[in-house]
Amino acid sequence: MALTGYVGRKAGSVLGQVGELFVIVLEGLRRTWDIRTWWWEFIAQCWFLARVTSVPVLLVSLPLGATVALQVGELAWQLGASSATGSAVFVGLVREVAPMASALLIAGAGGSAMTSDIGARHIRDELAAMEVMAVNPIHRLVTPRMWAASTVAVCLAPLVIVAGAAGGYFFNVVIQGVTPGAYFDGALSLVVTTDLIVTLFKAWIFGFIAAAVSCYMGMTCATSPVGVGRAVNKATVVTFMLVFAMNYVITAIYFLAFPPKVL
Repeated sequence: MALTGYVGRKAGSVLGQVGELFVIVLEGLRRTWDIRTWWWEFIAQCWFLARVTSVPVLLVSLPLGATVALQVGELAWQLGASSATGSAVFVGLVREVAPMASALLIAGAGGSAMTSDIGARHIRDELAAMEVMAVNPIHRLVTPRMWAASTVAVCLAPLVIVAGAAGGYFFNVVIQGVTPGAYFDGALSLVVTTDLIVTLFKAWIFGFIAAAVSCYMGMTCATSPVGVGRAVNKATVVTFMLVFAMNYVITAIYFLAFPPKVL
């Protein structure tokens, strides 16, 4: 009975937190049309996120593309189909790696900063002071961060694709000796327009999730420096779990609607 009661309390607590998260997200979207109140904060957050994620995303994508080319290239070389390496690299980058890499960097570099910033405001009672002055802290702080994270995530996805393709090009063309024409011809043979559209949609959703979870954790953290640190850790973990789960759902629906093309 004690175990059942404990499980019930934990389940109720989790459901309550999910409900609070949805309330904050919906409240943040409710006054999105009033751009004048959050435009400059949106610009500042976009610049901050772009500044802290642009170089790391390049450093991650270059070796990642080379690693995919290494793994697939060796097998394709033994089968006499080394030109197919470009197809594997581009399909992997466009369909999965680009939105996931951009979202994880947004959550790790930008999301942690969002949580610590809003958490620090929370423990200093700045959020309560904003409410006293008839300023909705969700509209002023959460709304621009959600839109900024989703916008920057969409901009980072093409950067991941280009950097990863460059890494694959170096290994497949420079190291293995495949001609550039064969590499790019194979790269473009399987990628279709819907892949790019779904990739950008994934990146937008993942960036939005990262910002929403980070802001929620900051606004509901314990009122102590330790509480802010725990909120940052919890926000990163929860964001990763939600991003991977949402990626599976979107990919499954996309493959049902558009079955993968076979050469």
